[in-house]
Amino acid sequence: MDELARLRWQCRRGTKELDKLLNRYLETGYLVADQGERALFVELLGFEDDELSAVLMVDVEVPEEMKILVGKIHNFYVD
Repeated sequence: MDELARLRWQCRRGTKELDKLLNRYLETGYLVADQGERALFVELLGFEDDELSAVLMVDVEVPEEMKILVGKIHNFYVD
């Protein structure tokens, strides 16, 4: 399985909102991201669903570099 297919599978979280947020970023932002940002995204995908939901849907305190990524994920999401 290639890297994007593996990440696409990891973006499937069981909630419509998380799936949309993560997949939109993967299809747009991830492709142009530098290695550091890509590594942060992979780290974010390693979070449990409830923790990931809290980070993306609620203002939970995360390290600054993660805040930047979360902001980008939100900016790439257009419904």
